Amino acid sequence: RSLRLQQQYFLVSASLQDIIQRFKLSKPFSNADKNPDFTCLPDNAAVQLNDTHPALSVVELMRLLIDEENLSWDQALNIMKKTISYTNHTLLPEGLERWPIIMLEKLLPQLVQQKWPGDGDHRRRMSIIEDQ
Repeated sequence: RSLRLQQQYFLVSASLQDIIQRFKLSKPFSNADKNPDFTCLPDNAAVQLNDTHPALSVVELMRLLIDEENLSWDQALNIMKKTISYTNHTLLPEGLERWPIIMLEKLLPQLVQQKWPGDGDHRRRMSIIEDQ
């Protein structure tokens, strides 16, 4: 199960990094002296999630925009909301993938700490991540 999570994160991160790199190399942003205007990203890229497997895309895009591209939380959140869409056709709880928080903390500690810095109660109430 851990290997599957690693594979999903690798695919999500590599895909989003490719999208960002291609966006930065696009014609309006090819000048190395210019900072790309990431508010235009949703006009140039759309990420459609049709299942829970790539759900890490949400937090990974936030991480990339904040940590790698130096955007503020609010800027990154606004861009992420306009770039990523989610549709799920599974109504049964068995079809919704959940990950134990311990597994995520081991594999992706930076994502867990950024999402819930010191607020375990909030984490348990709001998490789509299975907290055992």
